[in-house]
Amino acid sequence: MKTKVIKVNPANPEFETIVDAANVIREGGLVIFPTETVYGIAADFNNPVAVKRLREVKRRNDHKPFSILISHKGIIENYSDYNDPRLYKLIDEFWPGPLTVIVPSRQAGETIGIRMPDNLVALRMVDQSQCTIAAPSANLEGKKPPQTCQEALQDLDGLVDLALDGGPVELGRSSSIVDFTHGTPKILRDGEITQADVDKVINKKFFLFVCTGNSCRSVMAEYLFNHFAGDRPDVCAMSAGTNVFFKSTASAETLAVLKQMGIDASKHKSRPVTNILLKKADLIFVMTRTHRMQVLEREPSVEQRIYLLKEFTNIPKGYESDLDIADPIGRSHEAYEECMLTIKEGIEKIVKLI
Repeated sequence: MKTKVIKVNPANPEFETIVDAANVIREGGLVIFPTETVYGIAADFNNPVAVKRLREVKRRNDHKPFSILISHKGIIENYSDYNDPRLYKLIDEFWPGPLTVIVPSRQAGETIGIRMPDNLVALRMVDQSQCTIAAPSANLEGKKPPQTCQEALQDLDGLVDLALDGGPVELGRSSSIVDFTHGTPKILRDGEITQADVDKVINKKFFLFVCTGNSCRSVMAEYLFNHFAGDRPDVCAMSAGTNVFFKSTASAETLAVLKQMGIDASKHKSRPVTNILLKKADLIFVMTRTHRMQVLEREPSVEQRIYLLKEFTNIPKGYESDLDIADPIGRSHEAYEECMLTIKEGIEKIVKLI
């Protein structure tokens, strides 16, 4: 019996088609589908019968594991509690994209390969399947991975239940595989991403500044840091807020006091604190003890990397316990200037230390 083939719009996948594919996977079937790299075969990773059939179709031995696909960066936490900032720097840079990472699994003593593809058909199929997706390339073991649905069906027609034809793939080359399980992250399989690309991303120090709305204090800190750090290629900074629900610009007074320093922050857009940002940060600087508590409630693993920014200023004798930088919002221009000067003092010391 021939495999059922359905054409799918790669730019705007038809919902009914994606749901059909997801149902096939949940029922233990196999589905050929496109990614940006090559065509793959999807199966329910937690269904032993489906995985056994996938191995038979691929002609893959029992000792070679299958990687899985996810549809959102943060879902990696469901499969691994590995918290090295280098991992999160890499996936934040290259996901969605042609990168598979091998990390320690939540299953003790095991490892797992994980990828977030840059292809709407794949992402929506994974999302709708509501199960863990095993997804090797759609070819017999040892053969060249297919770049079209027709190439995949040359050997697999009749062996899988459904094929989604999204046209030719974009890259035509399997994803790069980076191993995080033996110390220094190392490329195991070459792809679009090279070892030089990996090293450049993971070796850059990333600093995160956190306040409430990401419109005043943390904006000052981010822009002052990048101003004083200059063109150093080995460091970068970003800011975020614990209570950001929609994008907005920095406050007018923040823009004004930064402009006094010759700094243009007019293009700033507020961003919320996320687990990805927290986990990729080498150091996190918060404005108040409340922010510190909020961050640690969200991501306890960063406790050894979080500081109050005011700890890096010259605190007058008798005020050592006053480590909060007060929110200037709604106050005078002078209050904003005073806030900026406190933040500037801390930033200058941090830049010297690094």
